[in-house]
Amino acid sequence: MDLATIIGLVLGVVCIVYGIYDGGELSSFVHVGSFAITMGGGIAATLISFEMEDIKRIAKLLPHVFRKKDTSPFKTIQMLVDMSQKARREGLLALESGHDDIEDNYLKKALELVVDGVEPEIIRDSMQLELDNMGVRHGKGIALFKTMAAQFPAWGMIGTLLGLINLLKSLDDPSNIGPTMSMALVTTFYGSVLANWVCNPIATKLQQNSEEEIRLKEMMIEGVLSIQSGENPRIMEHRLKTFLSPDQRAAYEKLVSGEEPNAEKATVGT
Repeated sequence: MDLATIIGLVLGVVCIVYGIYDGGELSSFVHVGSFAITMGGGIAATLISFEMEDIKRIAKLLPHVFRKKDTSPFKTIQMLVDMSQKARREGLLALESGHDDIEDNYLKKALELVVDGVEPEIIRDSMQLELDNMGVRHGKGIALFKTMAAQFPAWGMIGTLLGLINLLKSLDDPSNIGPTMSMALVTTFYGSVLANWVCNPIATKLQQNSEEEIRLKEMMIEGVLSIQSGENPRIMEHRLKTFLSPDQRAAYEKLVSGEEPNAEKATVGT
């Protein structure tokens, strides 16, 4: 579970509720019609912008916002170093015996190509093509939430305009001006909250997760090609550590020296 996401959601609720009750009433911010215009209009515009198959992926994308990746770059580097040492001792065909212990399908596929004797250029091109296609799929999910982040405030403004039109029709009754204006502005409030508290943060989180996953897989490719070329494991290890941030390199050094840094929380850094 990603603790930062949970804290952000809870803190957002606290801030909004505090702002509502600080001189106001909850009932003033609850209006079914305004919410229907904002939410329904934003979803309708998003449906027009994307294909139905892309919309269905929303249910698959949301868990990635709350779930932290279990893959540790520290463990990946150590595993690649161990495989490099094994390949130098027993040959590349010896890597085939450890396939069942590899959980990452991307790394497993790359090693299968190495064992099959495929040329390094072909391996790199093939695995890079898979990465590019993965980036395209991730990009569609990110673009979907960015589109909703743009549509919800726009439809909130449309709802406000509808409310103002109704307000102008009742100017002869001054007692209705305040409540009608309040209801007109609630749609803008809904649109701003949905965009800036939900959609934009989700899009940013998904983009960061995508970049982190791609970076980790690029590190895997470098390691696999180094194994195929018979490069010294220590040189390969040094090459792979360049994918880590300075703090992560220090933590990795502690890990290999026998100390226990928090390797499970580490991600590929910049």
